[in-house]
Order: sequence, then C-alpha cells, then structure tokens
Amino acid sequence: MTTNADLLARRNAAVPRALGHATNAYAHRALNAEVWDVEGTRYVDFAGGIAVLNTGHCHPRIMAAARAQMERFTHTCVQVLAYEPYIELAERLNALAPFTGRARTIFFTTGAEAVENAVKIARVATGRGGIIAFSGAFHGRTIMTSALTGKTLPYKRGFGPFPPEIYHVPFPVEHHGVTVADSLRALEYLFRSDIEPGRVAAIMIEPIQGEGGFYEAPAELLQALRGICDAHGILLVSDEVQAGFGRTGKMFGIEHSAVEPDLVTVAKSLAGGFPLSGVIGRDMIMQAAEPGGLGGTYAGNPIACAAALAVLDVIEDEKLLSRADLIGGRIKQRLHAIAQRNDTLPIGAIRGPGAMIGFEIFKGRGGTEPDPDATKRVTSRALQEGLILLSCGVYANVIRVLVPLTVQDDILEEGLGKLERALAA
Repeated sequence: MTTNADLLARRNAAVPRALGHATNAYAHRALNAEVWDVEGTRYVDFAGGIAVLNTGHCHPRIMAAARAQMERFTHTCVQVLAYEPYIELAERLNALAPFTGRARTIFFTTGAEAVENAVKIARVATGRGGIIAFSGAFHGRTIMTSALTGKTLPYKRGFGPFPPEIYHVPFPVEHHGVTVADSLRALEYLFRSDIEPGRVAAIMIEPIQGEGGFYEAPAELLQALRGICDAHGILLVSDEVQAGFGRTGKMFGIEHSAVEPDLVTVAKSLAGGFPLSGVIGRDMIMQAAEPGGLGGTYAGNPIACAAALAVLDVIEDEKLLSRADLIGGRIKQRLHAIAQRNDTLPIGAIRGPGAMIGFEIFKGRGGTEPDPDATKRVTSRALQEGLILLSCGVYANVIRVLVPLTVQDDILEEGLGKLERALAA
C-alpha cells in the first residue's frame, strides 16, 4: 500500500520546496465535506481546497455536467472554435453582476489570471497606469499579482523587481491599530506624495481579505472608495476570488456593502473544483481592449464552463446563500462558547459574514498579541484529530473556516468537535 510517508519522500525528491503544503496527508478520494487519504484515514474538510469547494467535493450534479461535456469534447480553444457553455455562463454571470447596467464577462483559468486581466482592462479603459491595493491583500503569485499582494513573506522575497505603478494603502483592522480614517488618510497622502489621482487606473480590494486574515472591508471604507473613484475617474475592482459564489451569504462579498464595483474578478468556487476564472465588468469598460488583446489557449475551458453552470444551479436550487448564513451562525456560536472557556487557547476577534469565518489565537486571554506558534500547533493537532484546517493572516495567527456549504449537519458538528479539541490548552 502507498503511504503518506512514501509520497512525501517522492514529493521531496521530485518537486521544488517552493510549493508549500499545509499537511502531510495525500488525498485518495473525497465526497462533499469528507476526504480520505491514501492510508484510508478520514478527515472532515474545513479547508474546501482554499474556498474552491463551496458546493463540496464531487457534487453529483456538477460531476454529471462535466462528464457529459467531456464526452462531447474537451478543448477547441474558444478563440478558434467557440462553444455554447462559455456563452451561457457569461450570460448568467452578467445577470448576477453586483452592479446596475449591462455587464460582460470573459473567462480565464486561474484567479491570478483574472486579476492580471482586470489590471489590463482597467489600464486600457482609462489610459492610466497606476493601481492601488491594500496591505494584507492576496491577489496571486505571478509577478504582477505578487506586486499587488500586500504580504511580503512568502510571496515577494527574492522575486523582485516588481512592475512599477503599484501602490499599497493600509487595510483597516482596528485591533492592529488601523482605522478606516487611517486608511483614507493614507490614500490621500499617497495621492499627494506618490501618484496623483489622474494617473490611477484602479483601486483593487477584497471585500473580505483571504490570505490577509479574513478581515471584512468596512462598508464605510468601500463607500468612501466608490466616491473617490467617481470623483477622479478611477475604476473600483472587487476581487471576489475567495469571497464569491455564496461563501459570505451573498453571491458576491461586496453585496454586503451595497457598493457597486466596476470590475469583479472571480475564480475558486466558480466551477466546483475545475480550473476556471473570469472578469465581470461594466459594458463599456469591458469593450475597451482590442480584439485578441484578452484571452488564452485554455481560458474558459468547456468542461469547466459546464461545471460552473451546474454550480450556479446548485447554489440556487439548494439555497446555499441562506445555508451559508445558517452554517456560519452555528460556527460562530460554537467559537464564542469556546472563547469563554479557561481550558482552551485564548481566541477572539471571531468574525465573518456567511460561512467565511475567521478567528484569532492570542498569547493572553483578553489580549490581542498574535500567537503564530500556537496557531501552527492548532492546525497540526486538528489534522491528528481528523480535521483539515488552515491558518492565514499577516501575523499567521488566524484560523479560517471554509467548510463546504453543502456539509451535512452531523459532519459540521463532528468537525466543530474536532476543532474544539484542537484548541485545548
């Protein structure tokens, strides 16, 4: 029998160390919110492939749609021979776009590709070069998206120089000492010291930061950014790669603020585990690039498009938006109860809309000093308990919960019990 240790040894001999891995377990099969490794050990999945599996592992309707498309054809390159699933998916996302007016959608393969192309679209539409992002942001690992990412380790060290005209503003997290007013003052200072507003193409923000720590962008900040963008002809880009497709209880995370973006980047849970990403944008903005200026050989793969159409059906038919709120409420209720105990690690700052839940591990009860070492021990203990759990955050002390929205109630409760045991002091 192949073991996890065997595969780890082979991995270490064949794969660069730059490809990180959160666990030493090697998956063999999975279903909904459960995964079995090559040794037969079963895990409850609170990671969801890093927010890719809002509809769970191997949802039968999604698998059936992908299988049916696979039997017709797997690839033609949409720029050579187009196909209906691409068009239909664009139509459906245009109808769901979190802004008024006509929308258009173009597809790619990865989240980083979507972000890169959002930058291209913003620049060609405005004739400007500057892009403003936020500290703690994660937008990808390519050279451009690494530049946009607001976290140096491990995403930037040794990979520079990065493209010019990329700027960062502090993201507001009050227990880190940064308020919305601080962020807006920093933006105003940036306009005065480094780049005038008339040279800025776009401001890009995650409505809920992913890798940065599951911090929600305050509605006050998003509203102010919308006003600044309108005043200066800047485009507002909502990076929904992790927050989109029901995770927050809305189809898109920015919908919680009632602020309308100009461009939206999507990926991860869009296609239920198949690689697919896209940019949704306002009509005239999306039409700015010349024919052939956007695209890619594998972009908008037909199997992934067919799977994504089924994902949208599942979200609607299984009422996953309200399910996200229900699941998130149960998780936060349990975490608040754990936080009151004296025999667990000090946790706090429990947060998140819908089922995009984060909380922090601190060094002292009632304090806010991050404890990254204890956080690392918690994810390790969780794996021993049979729970796949991820950390994140600029201080590496945030636990994030990304359980599939389709999780059965008993599996969710089982996973929360495993989490509670992993948090034992």
